[in-house]
Amino acid sequence: MNIKQLQWIVGCLIVVTSGSLWGMGLRSFAALPLEEKGIVFRLVDNESLDDNRNTLVTEFAYGLSGAQTLLFGIPYRLSPSGKHRTGDVSLLYRHMVWQQNFKAGTHRLALLGGGLIPTNKTSDGGAQVGFVATFYRNRHELDLDGLWMPGFGQSRNQALFDVSWQYRLWPLVYPATGLGSELNSVLEYNGRQQEGEHLIHQTTLGLQWIHPTWVLEGGLVKDINAPYETQLIVSVRFHI
Repeated sequence: MNIKQLQWIVGCLIVVTSGSLWGMGLRSFAALPLEEKGIVFRLVDNESLDDNRNTLVTEFAYGLSGAQTLLFGIPYRLSPSGKHRTGDVSLLYRHMVWQQNFKAGTHRLALLGGGLIPTNKTSDGGAQVGFVATFYRNRHELDLDGLWMPGFGQSRNQALFDVSWQYRLWPLVYPATGLGSELNSVLEYNGRQQEGEHLIHQTTLGLQWIHPTWVLEGGLVKDINAPYETQLIVSVRFHI
């Protein structure tokens, strides 16, 4: 094995085991790659800066294999007080159908399917189907996802999409050996819609501090069209 071959192998290992491993959009948990038997636990706080609404989402991911992942999400309304604080439980199965790794990054595409499990009488739950794609190269990562959620019974149909660009601010170059921390900027264009309402266009601007075993991230979410709301999102996740 010559020096160039060794450098190529080391470079691939850094790509696979460092920044891109924990990279994802602030609002796209489905984009997070996971190895077999890997576990991720995440807490996300969404707070409206315009009224008294605050929701805590608990998310959990488990890697069935390198290509198959289970994703769970449970929202709980912290404020305002009242009944029915727990929302539908999200259950998603992600199957990676294409992946290409190379020295400077990776490309991958996965399909999503699952359901929304009701927790109270205000919802009948629903189904979920969609996709997520990632294009990572050098200091740039682009995540794209779309999800269609047809509701059952009284539950309304929903849809969402996210386009997230993450740029590594530091370090400029990965170290030759070892894993360290990194700082990413995040810029997103998001869309959210419920049946009977118009599509809400949003932008999200934030930062990610990525550590080999945990990630701290946050940002501001601003509606581009009505209702012109501003939200603060703060997240911490642990990789086991």
